[in-house]
Formats: sequence, structure tokens, C-alpha cells
Amino acid sequence: MEKFMEKYFKLQERDTTVRTEILAGLTTFMAMAYILMVNAGMFSELKVVSYNAIYIATAISAVFGTLFIGLVANLPLAQASGMGLNAFFVYTVCFEFGLTYANALTLVLLDGIIFIILTATGLREKIFNSIPDCVKKVIPAGIGLFIAFIGLQDAGLVVASDSTCVSLASFNVFNGSAKWSTIMPLLVTLITLFIIAILSVNKVKGAILYGILSGSVIYYILGAPIKGFYSSITSSFNFNPAASFHDFGTEAFCKVFTQGFDYSGYLAKHSVASLVILIITTALAFCLVDMFDTLGTLYGACSRGNLLTKEGKIPNFEKAMFSDAVATTVGAVCGTSTVTTFVESSAGVAEGGRTGLAAVSTAVFFFIAMFLSPVAQLIPGAATAAALIYVGVLMMKCVVDINWLDPAVSVPAFLTLAMMPMTYNISYGIAFGLIGYVIISAFTGKIKEIKVGTWVVAILFAVMFLLTH
Repeated sequence: MEKFMEKYFKLQERDTTVRTEILAGLTTFMAMAYILMVNAGMFSELKVVSYNAIYIATAISAVFGTLFIGLVANLPLAQASGMGLNAFFVYTVCFEFGLTYANALTLVLLDGIIFIILTATGLREKIFNSIPDCVKKVIPAGIGLFIAFIGLQDAGLVVASDSTCVSLASFNVFNGSAKWSTIMPLLVTLITLFIIAILSVNKVKGAILYGILSGSVIYYILGAPIKGFYSSITSSFNFNPAASFHDFGTEAFCKVFTQGFDYSGYLAKHSVASLVILIITTALAFCLVDMFDTLGTLYGACSRGNLLTKEGKIPNFEKAMFSDAVATTVGAVCGTSTVTTFVESSAGVAEGGRTGLAAVSTAVFFFIAMFLSPVAQLIPGAATAAALIYVGVLMMKCVVDINWLDPAVSVPAFLTLAMMPMTYNISYGIAFGLIGYVIISAFTGKIKEIKVGTWVVAILFAVMFLLTH
């Protein structure tokens, strides 16, 4: 077996061992296992699909995607439902646009199919290159702010306000406006966030997962004074993994085919033209975000592990992109949002992962985690909300690459960055950034620098605003 792995994964050529690869795979899993709980909790807000169903859907798609990129591209990377893309799916496509859970899955399926075609034809990288750098570079930061804002809301720290739209939750226990039962989850979120930060500063692998687990323990300790706290938890707890697989089969699996193409609910309130524009622009937003996320992660992780070729390119690039596209398609069939390569893969690379064997190891751990869904249900939202906030923090680092002193660069970048959280919509941020870039460039003597692809995408987004919003 060891000789087979040596020959297939080229361990000696990349100066690594079976033991090192397995440990790297475990490190990557520990760093990104939080997605199982966070994704399930986010999707359960839709009310039409349960926590258990999405937990299994997330795990299966992670197992498939990670195995695929490991075996086909021989890279030490892992895939799962992408942060930001899941928020876009739930809060924008479903809650704001009014599409059903199954309708939204058809857009994810379309995203995967388009990516397969674009990868096969080599157009995917060309489209990526048509987006101006000032917009491209800040998309992760905009998504980070969006995710952090969602985490703050899920935690209850940020609440609605009639006068200012948003405000801070009350911590005042002296005049009776706040109680321990309402303050405790807020404190758990803040404590969990600080724990994750402290662990990260001390370079602890899997800091986010350990933070979530620590926060969960603190939650159950601090909940003791609350009347009926434990009885409400035990009454709903059912340690039966089979029930999760049943929920997955009835609520999520293949819903994209059985219910996804029925847009009658949306058409009852909107025109056919509105639906067509919505599908085109939303699928485009899924594609753009997934494309930037995957390319950035591939380059960053490979660079960190000294895996880049002599020309500075990603090894097996087309195979890696194809793996991402196929995984997204499988994810849609399973019932979850776009599957993409996780930046947390860098943790495994830093631990010494150099080949696809590390990815295979990560996939095995995700497979084992599938059978722990009942335990995962005990993770409180207060703890996973802290993970969302911290992931948002991690995604902010790209803003240092922007020349904020040049209005031609800073205005499109700021619009991209700010409009995502402020409009609760990732695609709107990309749209404002692209449109702003085109207009400013056109009227400052740089119209010839605007690429054809940039014009096309910007016009599509402009049409979206005119016809669908």
C-alpha cells in the first residue's frame, strides 16, 4: 500500500512522507470542520430544510470535493461549502430575492455546469482576468464584512432599530431591560471570539474549531442559572445518526431536480423577464465569487507550500479548477451551496502537506464526522456566530493591496467593499464596484483600458438593477 501511495502521489518527489501527509490532512480538517456546524445552522434558518439534512449534505460534498481534488489534481487542498457563498445563497437569493431553497440550488447547479464548460474551454481564467484589480482584490474583504455582520446578527449583538436600522443589543441588567438569559449568549459569542483570537496568536492548529468547542462548554456552564435551560435541550436531543441521513434524503438530496425548476412562486409576483435577468446575474455572481475564491486560495496555498512551478504557476491548474467545478455540481445535487477550495487548506500545507494524500486524509475525517451530526447539534449558535465574525476578520487582509489615495481605484474598491454588508448582498457589491470602475475610467481618459469582458459584466449588472430591483 505504501509503495502504491508513493507512486501515485509522488511523495518522494515532493519531499514528504505518508505520516506527514496524514497529519497535514488532520490539521486541515481541524481548521475547517467548523463549516459543518456553521453551514447547517445558516441553512436551517430557511425552515424548509433541517440542521441535520444540511450537516450531512455539507459533509458528503466536502468528502467528494476533497477526494476529487486530491486524487485528480494531487494537491493537498480541501473543498467544502464556501463561506460567503452560503450566506449569499440563504440571505440574498432566498430571503431577499424570494426564490425557494430548491430554486436557489438550480443556480448553484448552473454555476457548476458553467464552470465545467469554462474550464474545459480555458475561458475561466480569461473571465477572471477581465475583472479590474481594484474590484477583484477587495471582494474577499467585502464578503468578510458581510459574514461578520451576519455573525453579529446571529449572536444578537447587533439588533434592528427603527431610527438607525441597526443598534447594539442591551446589556443593561439594572433597569430590567435585559436579563441573564438574553445577555449570556452575547457574552458567550464575545468570549468565544477572544478564545479563537488567542489560540490563533499562539498558532494553535484548528483554533476556530477549538474556540467553538470551548464556547459551547462555557455556554452550558453559564446557562445553569436559567430556569428550564437543560430540560429544553435534553427534550429535543436524539442521538441517532440514521435520523440525520433520513432528513438528508427527504429534505435536501436531489431537491434541485424534483422542485428546483418550479419558479411558479416567484413568477406569481414577478415577470418572466425579471426572472431571466435574476437568473443570469445571480448565477454570474455565484460564478465570480467562486472563481476569485478558488483562484486566490489555490495560488496562496501552493505558494505557501513552495508548490508553484518554476514559472510561478499552480501545478495541475486545470485539473484543480475542474475538481472545483465538479464538486459544486455535486454539492447542488446534495442540497448545499457552492463548494469551493478552502483557504484553511493552508494550515495543512504549513504542517507539511505536499500531495493529494493530505486531501484524501482530510476527506476521511469528514466522512467520520458525518456520523457525529447529533453531537454537532449541541453546538450553540452563540459559538458558531463567533466563528463567522472571526472568518470575516481573516478575509480583511486584502485591503492593504489597494491604493486608497487614487480615486480611480479607491472609489470602485470602496463601493465593492461597503455595499456587500450594507445591502446584504454580495452581487450588489460586485455590481457597484464594476459599474463605478467603468464610469470613472471612461471619463478620465482610460476608456481604452476597459476590457470587453468588464463592459459586458457591468452592463448585465446595470440591467439587473433596472429590471429586477
